[in-house]
Amino acid sequence: MSRSFLRKSLVVVFGCAIIAFAAGVGSVNAASVGQELSNPQIRDADDNPATIPDFGTHVITVTYADSSVSDLADPISDATKARKYDKAIYRGLGVANMKDSTAPNFVIRRIVKSKMEKYKSTILTDPDLTLAKTWNLGSCKGKSVFILIGKDKKIKYIKYADKNSTWNKAEIDNVLKIMDDLILKK
Repeated sequence: MSRSFLRKSLVVVFGCAIIAFAAGVGSVNAASVGQELSNPQIRDADDNPATIPDFGTHVITVTYADSSVSDLADPISDATKARKYDKAIYRGLGVANMKDSTAPNFVIRRIVKSKMEKYKSTILTDPDLTLAKTWNLGSCKGKSVFILIGKDKKIKYIKYADKNSTWNKAEIDNVLKIMDDLILKK
Protein backbone atom coordinates (compact mmCIF):
# COMPACT_ATOMS: atom_id res chain seq x y z
CA MET A 1 0.00 0.00 0.00
CA SER A 2 1.52 3.27 -1.05
CA ARG A 3 1.89 6.20 1.23
CA SER A 4 -0.08 8.40 -1.22
CA PHE A 5 -3.06 6.02 -1.20
CA LEU A 6 -3.09 5.94 2.62
CA ARG A 7 -2.97 9.75 2.80
CA LYS A 8 -5.84 10.12 0.30
CA SER A 9 -7.89 7.55 2.20
CA LEU A 10 -7.40 9.43 5.47
CA VAL A 11 -8.40 12.70 3.81
CA VAL A 12 -11.59 11.10 2.46
CA VAL A 13 -12.47 9.53 5.84
CA PHE A 14 -11.75 12.78 7.68
CA GLY A 15 -13.78 14.76 5.14
CA CYS A 16 -16.76 12.41 5.50
CA ALA A 17 -16.55 12.71 9.28
CA ILE A 18 -16.65 16.51 9.05
CA ILE A 19 -19.66 16.40 6.70
CA ALA A 20 -21.50 13.95 9.00
CA PHE A 21 -20.77 16.13 12.04
CA ALA A 22 -21.92 19.31 10.27
CA ALA A 23 -25.12 17.62 9.09
CA GLY A 24 -25.86 16.49 12.65
CA VAL A 25 -25.24 19.94 14.10
CA GLY A 26 -27.51 21.54 11.53
CA SER A 27 -30.46 19.44 12.65
CA VAL A 28 -30.26 20.31 16.35
CA ASN A 29 -33.27 22.63 16.03
CA ALA A 30 -35.12 20.99 13.16
CA ALA A 31 -38.53 22.70 13.55
CA SER A 32 -39.06 25.28 10.83
CA VAL A 33 -41.57 27.68 9.34
CA GLY A 34 -44.10 25.80 7.22
CA GLN A 35 -43.86 22.59 9.25
CA GLU A 36 -47.29 21.13 10.03
CA LEU A 37 -47.75 20.22 13.69
CA SER A 38 -49.90 17.72 15.55
CA ASN A 39 -51.47 18.29 18.96
CA PRO A 40 -49.77 15.83 21.30
CA GLN A 41 -51.09 14.86 24.68
CA ILE A 42 -49.10 16.57 27.40
CA ARG A 43 -50.25 17.49 30.95
CA ASP A 44 -52.12 20.28 32.73
CA ALA A 45 -50.99 21.94 35.96
CA ASP A 46 -52.58 19.11 38.00
CA ASP A 47 -50.72 16.45 35.96
CA ASN A 48 -53.85 15.37 34.10
CA PRO A 49 -53.71 14.57 30.37
CA ALA A 50 -54.22 17.70 28.24
CA THR A 51 -53.77 18.99 24.72
CA ILE A 52 -53.36 22.51 23.38
CA PRO A 53 -56.78 24.14 23.40
CA ASP A 54 -58.14 25.61 20.13
CA PHE A 55 -55.40 23.93 18.10
CA GLY A 56 -56.39 24.08 14.43
CA THR A 57 -59.23 26.56 15.02
CA HIS A 58 -57.32 29.61 16.32
CA VAL A 59 -54.03 31.37 15.71
CA ILE A 60 -51.91 30.16 18.62
CA THR A 61 -48.67 31.19 20.26
CA VAL A 62 -46.89 28.64 22.41
CA THR A 63 -43.96 29.50 24.63
CA TYR A 64 -42.08 26.32 25.57
CA ALA A 65 -39.48 26.97 28.26
CA ASP A 66 -37.66 25.41 31.15
CA SER A 67 -37.81 27.18 34.52
CA SER A 68 -34.31 28.65 34.23
CA VAL A 69 -35.33 30.85 31.26
CA SER A 70 -39.09 31.21 31.62
CA ASP A 71 -38.87 35.02 31.79
CA LEU A 72 -37.11 35.32 28.40
CA ALA A 73 -40.48 35.27 26.62
CA ASP A 74 -41.87 38.20 28.63
CA PRO A 75 -41.15 40.84 25.94
CA ILE A 76 -43.08 38.99 23.22
CA SER A 77 -45.80 37.88 25.64
CA ASP A 78 -46.30 41.46 26.85
CA ALA A 79 -46.43 42.74 23.25
CA THR A 80 -49.07 40.19 22.20
CA LYS A 81 -51.16 40.83 25.32
CA ALA A 82 -51.04 44.56 24.64
CA ARG A 83 -52.64 43.93 21.21
CA LYS A 84 -55.73 42.47 22.93
CA TYR A 85 -56.43 40.06 20.10
CA ASP A 86 -59.95 38.64 19.94
CA LYS A 87 -60.10 35.44 22.01
CA ALA A 88 -62.46 33.95 19.44
CA ILE A 89 -59.55 33.70 16.98
CA TYR A 90 -56.35 33.88 19.07
CA ARG A 91 -54.93 31.98 22.02
CA GLY A 92 -51.57 32.38 23.70
CA LEU A 93 -50.28 29.85 26.18
CA GLY A 94 -47.21 28.49 27.85
CA VAL A 95 -45.87 24.98 28.22
CA ALA A 96 -43.44 24.29 31.05
CA ASN A 97 -40.55 22.06 29.93
CA MET A 98 -40.22 20.16 33.18
CA LYS A 99 -37.66 17.60 32.00
CA ASP A 100 -34.94 20.19 31.37
CA SER A 101 -35.80 22.27 34.45
CA THR A 102 -33.68 22.07 37.56
CA ALA A 103 -36.59 22.56 39.98
CA PRO A 104 -38.58 19.53 41.13
CA ASN A 105 -41.83 18.91 39.26
CA PHE A 106 -44.06 19.61 42.28
CA VAL A 107 -42.44 23.04 42.66
CA ILE A 108 -42.90 23.81 38.97
CA ARG A 109 -46.57 22.77 39.13
CA ARG A 110 -47.11 25.06 42.14
CA ILE A 111 -45.51 27.97 40.26
CA VAL A 112 -47.55 27.19 37.13
CA LYS A 113 -50.80 27.24 39.14
CA SER A 114 -49.94 30.57 40.76
CA LYS A 115 -49.03 32.15 37.40
CA MET A 116 -52.24 30.84 35.84
CA GLU A 117 -54.25 32.45 38.61
CA LYS A 118 -52.30 35.71 38.55
CA TYR A 119 -52.29 36.17 34.75
CA LYS A 120 -55.56 34.35 33.94
CA SER A 121 -53.68 32.29 31.35
CA THR A 122 -53.28 28.69 30.25
CA ILE A 123 -50.02 26.95 31.10
CA LEU A 124 -49.57 23.27 30.39
CA THR A 125 -46.69 21.05 31.49
CA ASP A 126 -44.42 18.63 29.65
CA PRO A 127 -42.67 16.27 32.08
CA ASP A 128 -40.95 14.12 29.44
CA LEU A 129 -40.23 16.31 26.36
CA THR A 130 -43.29 14.99 24.48
CA LEU A 131 -43.91 18.35 22.80
CA ALA A 132 -40.23 18.89 21.95
CA LYS A 133 -39.97 15.43 20.39
CA THR A 134 -43.31 15.55 18.54
CA TRP A 135 -42.58 18.98 17.04
CA ASN A 136 -38.85 18.29 16.38
CA LEU A 137 -37.76 21.21 18.54
CA GLY A 138 -34.35 19.70 19.25
CA SER A 139 -32.58 20.53 22.49
CA CYS A 140 -34.62 22.99 24.54
CA LYS A 141 -32.48 22.95 27.66
CA GLY A 142 -31.80 26.54 28.69
CA LYS A 143 -34.10 27.85 25.94
CA SER A 144 -37.43 29.57 25.66
CA VAL A 145 -38.98 28.55 22.34
CA PHE A 146 -41.69 30.81 20.92
CA ILE A 147 -43.85 29.22 18.22
CA LEU A 148 -46.55 31.02 16.23
CA ILE A 149 -49.02 28.54 14.73
CA GLY A 150 -51.69 29.32 12.15
CA LYS A 151 -55.17 27.85 11.99
CA ASP A 152 -53.74 25.50 9.36
CA LYS A 153 -51.57 23.94 12.13
CA LYS A 154 -48.37 25.15 10.46
CA ILE A 155 -45.50 27.06 12.06
CA LYS A 156 -45.57 30.68 10.92
CA TYR A 157 -42.68 31.87 13.11
CA ILE A 158 -40.28 30.22 15.56
CA LYS A 159 -37.55 31.64 17.78
CA TYR A 160 -35.20 29.90 20.19
CA ALA A 161 -34.28 32.45 22.85
CA ASP A 162 -31.58 31.87 25.42
CA LYS A 163 -29.47 34.09 27.65
CA ASN A 164 -27.28 35.01 24.66
CA SER A 165 -30.12 35.52 22.18
CA THR A 166 -32.99 37.51 23.65
CA TRP A 167 -35.88 39.30 21.94
CA ASN A 168 -35.23 42.63 20.23
CA LYS A 169 -37.71 45.24 19.00
CA ALA A 170 -37.33 44.32 15.31
CA GLU A 171 -38.16 40.64 16.03
CA ILE A 172 -41.16 41.59 18.16
CA ASP A 173 -42.44 43.99 15.47
CA ASN A 174 -42.02 41.25 12.85
CA VAL A 175 -43.99 38.72 14.91
CA LEU A 176 -46.77 41.23 15.57
CA LYS A 177 -47.03 41.96 11.85
CA ILE A 178 -47.28 38.25 11.05
CA MET A 179 -49.90 37.82 13.78
CA ASP A 180 -51.89 40.82 12.55
CA ASP A 181 -51.89 39.36 9.05
CA LEU A 182 -53.06 35.95 10.34
CA ILE A 183 -55.64 37.25 12.77
CA LEU A 184 -57.11 40.07 10.73
CA LYS A 185 -57.42 37.92 7.60
CA LYS A 186 -60.77 36.18 7.59
